[in-house]
Amino acid sequence: MKTQFLAAMTFGLTASVAHAGGLDRSGQAIDILFEDGNVLQLTSSFTRPSITGEQNSANPALSFGNGVGIGNVGQSFQTFGVALKYQFTDALSFAVILDEPFGADTAIPVAPNSFLGGTGATVNSTALTAVARYKFNDRFSVHGGLRYQQISASVNLGGLAFGGLNGFSGTFGNDGGLGYVVGAAYEIPKIALRVSLTYNSEIDHDLQTVESINGTVINPGSITPVTTPESLNLAFQTGVAPNTLVFGSVRYARNSTTQVASAGFNGALGTTNSSLTDLEDSLDYEIGIGRRFNDKWSGSLAIGYSTSGDDSLVSPLAPTNGSRYVSVGAKYDFSEKVSLSGGIRYTDLGNATAAPGGVGAATFEGNSALSAGFRVSYKF
Repeated sequence: MKTQFLAAMTFGLTASVAHAGGLDRSGQAIDILFEDGNVLQLTSSFTRPSITGEQNSANPALSFGNGVGIGNVGQSFQTFGVALKYQFTDALSFAVILDEPFGADTAIPVAPNSFLGGTGATVNSTALTAVARYKFNDRFSVHGGLRYQQISASVNLGGLAFGGLNGFSGTFGNDGGLGYVVGAAYEIPKIALRVSLTYNSEIDHDLQTVESINGTVINPGSITPVTTPESLNLAFQTGVAPNTLVFGSVRYARNSTTQVASAGFNGALGTTNSSLTDLEDSLDYEIGIGRRFNDKWSGSLAIGYSTSGDDSLVSPLAPTNGSRYVSVGAKYDFSEKVSLSGGIRYTDLGNATAAPGGVGAATFEGNSALSAGFRVSYKF
């Protein structure tokens, strides 16, 4: 059985920023650490969500607008990544990974008598991870390092369902924070078996904040503390037949720690600790199979599932609840040094009820997202 195999070709493509897994984009993968030799990888992905809904308010005062359709809320987005791994000795290797771990791009179209029109969120992030791996022998290894992360965001609340907050906007300036990565792996090279567990720490940020309602500034220059979630990634693969590999992963993210309790928003509500976000902890599962067809071509097929919340009520900034997907990938080896991988993913997004303040205002059902990506690898 060949152990020089194929990488799992799902690329961590996020089906939509607005799924039950919160803000995840890259999955914070460190797979390049397990590549043989010295490797440079360039990765890009594109996702096009289709998230439409219908006004369906539980507030009797807004019943006049029930049944009106809501256009596409999900905005297309593209991600990029670069990773470099260097093998110092047989036991010691090191990798630097640049990715976009978290993000959001939602915007509800403005329309007359709209319950949620003008509501949306944008989140941008970049992370640089430096991680080393030490192999005690052919089977046991540990890895760990530091992650520097930058994040910024903007939020708009619009529509009749927000009452006095209709027309609220908040801008949260870019800030950097430091976290860490630590984990271990067990391998049996003869059968291409590997099980790895990686912990990603929380990262704290203090975001310079400006808030307003209908253009009137209500909170100039305050600071909003935000913590991005800690997570645990369990990944495995094993050969099951000559040139055939089964792979999978489980990711837990503690999204509930990500609270955006800005001073202006709380002041307008007359509260002290209300959050613009409403994210639940999540579990994401994936299982797939890879096959090397010949010396040049390999392929993979995978299915995945993201858990939904305890109920269907969600924030209007992220109007889906859980997801299921199927992805297909292929890899072509131009030579022993250069390869090109590509993949597509179709995601079925879970039904949800957008509920500002816990009161249903619109239902979003039958939605999906299409993702595509590629990776170029160069060994040197």
